[in-house]
Amino acid sequence: MAEYCVNIFLNEEEQKKIEELGMGDQVQDIGGRKGVKVGMSKKDLKKLQKGISDLTFDSDDACELPDESRDQLLDIIIDLKTTDVMKFAITKLYNPLAGKSLRSKSN
Repeated sequence: MAEYCVNIFLNEEEQKKIEELGMGDQVQDIGGRKGVKVGMSKKDLKKLQKGISDLTFDSDDACELPDESRDQLLDIIIDLKTTDVMKFAITKLYNPLAGKSLRSKSN
């Protein structure tokens, strides 16, 4: 498993969708709730923390994303049919220009 991970807790409908895609073996019991774990490297973690500054980690080095980011990550997992998506997902979840004003060149 990766150094860090994102826990995505699933409702019944999402769990059923994951299982229908043949990924039922990825669904785990995480603290009494059904979910999937998405592994990430320390480099991915740093980028994710820049994009989502208020992430908190548990003793297993796992975090939960805010709802919008969580939904984006789950959509990526469903589209790609794998939980090994963090390298791709980080480009969607981390926006390096967020909060920065655009500057134009003056002639």
